Amino acid sequence: MACQNRTVHFIVMGCGRVGAAAATALEGHGHTVAVIDQDPAAFRRLPADFTGQRVTGVGFDREILRQAGIAQAYGFAAVSSGDNSNVLAARVVRETFGVDNVVARIYDPDRAEVYQRLGIATVATVPWAADQVLRAVLPAGAAGEYQDPTGSLTLGRFDLHLDWVGANLSAVARAAGGRAAFLSRFGKAILPTEATVYQAGDAVYLILPTDKMLAAERALARPPEDES
Repeated sequence: MACQNRTVHFIVMGCGRVGAAAATALEGHGHTVAVIDQDPAAFRRLPADFTGQRVTGVGFDREILRQAGIAQAYGFAAVSSGDNSNVLAARVVRETFGVDNVVARIYDPDRAEVYQRLGIATVATVPWAADQVLRAVLPAGAAGEYQDPTGSLTLGRFDLHLDWVGANLSAVARAAGGRAAFLSRFGKAILPTEATVYQAGDAVYLILPTDKMLAAERALARPPEDES
């Protein structure tokens, strides 16, 4: 399900600085948002004009998630102050409720590879963490990284279906109708060569016509087609 040009529902677990900023930005994109936090006083970080839900409780509690609208959720961001709570909540949301678009904030970078093998995108605790959360939870078709001055080309980040693992990046670019710009692997940017293949957990950045972003997002969210 793509969320470009339509309203969908997001849940943010943790109403600290990052969670409040991410929830506010998601609502600013025109989406509905529910924020979960164990401490009701944490909701004071939300702006006065925030219209989303405020749900008091723990984000891996299934009933709390239901109250927050998990059945209708497009994406879930676990950005509380605890690594274990964030990843537990992310796994419950993915494995119990079938929400694929999930991101967890981590404080211990050594755990990132483990979590990515579980299919959970992670963001580190850095000053721009709220922006990283948005990039992870919003599809590339909804928020490009950069547009040229004419607006005709966009550099966007794409999350690929797991069946793309092992595929050459040039095949990924062809399926999207664009060109590979670079990829991020374990926090390091890599310029692709003809031999570069997609690995689980990679963040792939492509350049393509702006009006093709949504189609590219849909193509890469599916398993690759046989080119033979």
